[in-house]
Amino acid sequence: MNPKVDFFFDKATKWQEELEQMRTIALECQLTEELKWGNPCYMYQDTNVVLIHAFKDYCAFLFFKGALLKDTDGILIQQSENVQAARHIRFTSLKEIVDLKPILKTYIYQAIEIEKAGLKVTLKKTSDFPVSEEFQKKQDENPEFKKAFEALTPGRQRAYLLHFSQPKQAKTREARVEKHTQNILDGKGLND
Repeated sequence: MNPKVDFFFDKATKWQEELEQMRTIALECQLTEELKWGNPCYMYQDTNVVLIHAFKDYCAFLFFKGALLKDTDGILIQQSENVQAARHIRFTSLKEIVDLKPILKTYIYQAIEIEKAGLKVTLKKTSDFPVSEEFQKKQDENPEFKKAFEALTPGRQRAYLLHFSQPKQAKTREARVEKHTQNILDGKGLND
């Protein structure tokens, strides 16, 4: 147990017992406990394996390379179609976690083996993401804007492409492009 992580469990107003049980399971798998993104993160050597999350309606184990796990029990969830690597297992009761303990350990050990083998999730390329008509028009009209977008990291590019292509109405897509034009010119990501 890492004392720096204790505060996460101490401050939990909901899921207290569930979170403690999840912590115990992760530590029993000989993982190192760290605090990352404000959450307990369990690592094999220097690689992230699983994270504990607490939400309003559930708590969860999030596997960083969950897409590579063999989900023999059908319990892994892909949060949205845009999440490429991570998968999580949701819990709404202590009993659920206790009942699944041997299975959860199997998934964690499998995730450790994935790290030992150095396996990587094959991510979609930025060019595989849809480009909205409105965004393409803005790039065609403004070479400086296009250059600034191409200078962004691939992750920032993907975030913008998803954000710009999601709305059904052209007016909304256009408004989103206009709203974020200056951020792109400034080299900032969608949420910076």
